[in-house]
Amino acid sequence: MADNPQPDGSTDIERVQAYQKLVLEYEALDEEIDGLLARHHGATETMSDDDYERYRDLAYRRDQVYNRLKVLERQIFQDDES
Repeated sequence: MADNPQPDGSTDIERVQAYQKLVLEYEALDEEIDGLLARHHGATETMSDDDYERYRDLAYRRDQVYNRLKVLERQIFQDDES
């Protein structure tokens, strides 16, 4: 993997660093979701309205981070193939 500037202005190294940062963010969100679910015995049905809203917000944010991870994966691995 070369340290070549890409059309979006980032280098391969910058993309990998951004990917690593997103992985940590994803894992932190996932851990928080797991903790919230564990406190409610794995069921959203037993959550208070506030906890359920927090759960939905965390899940949405985790999904957004996951989508950004997939975009970066395609960019990183596409560069490896060319």
